[in-house]
Amino acid sequence: MYKDKEIATIEQAMVAIRRRQSRRALARAQGAGPEYDVLDVIEGAHEPVTVTAVAEALSVDQPRASRLVAAAVAAGLVRREADQADGRRSHLVLTDAGRAALEQAHQARQAAFAVAMEGWSEAERAEFARLLTRFVEAIP
Repeated sequence: MYKDKEIATIEQAMVAIRRRQSRRALARAQGAGPEYDVLDVIEGAHEPVTVTAVAEALSVDQPRASRLVAAAVAAGLVRREADQADGRRSHLVLTDAGRAALEQAHQARQAAFAVAMEGWSEAERAEFARLLTRFVEAIP
């Protein structure tokens, strides 16, 4: 067993975050459904996004990813565009409504984080942002 007290404390905090996210507490507070995860995948991609890419990014199976994409399309947040190189595939593209929904989600999440860090100094917020980014980038 790992004996580092700080590492154990970080692990407990990460488990708490995962549990809250698995209940989608923040997303529900925004009024966002699970199809909003598709928007985050598309926004963060550096190449065209397919249903397979959504499945990989969200660690779900292909049928679940297809349902999430279908819900995002039905909600008018995403549209499918034919892949010019392979007509059997389509790329997922944000619609204007999808971009607006993402902006609203960013604002809501940032507002929730601001509330959680009320009373923190600017230096503390900057240091936390730096360390959290470093931590996330180092996780395999």
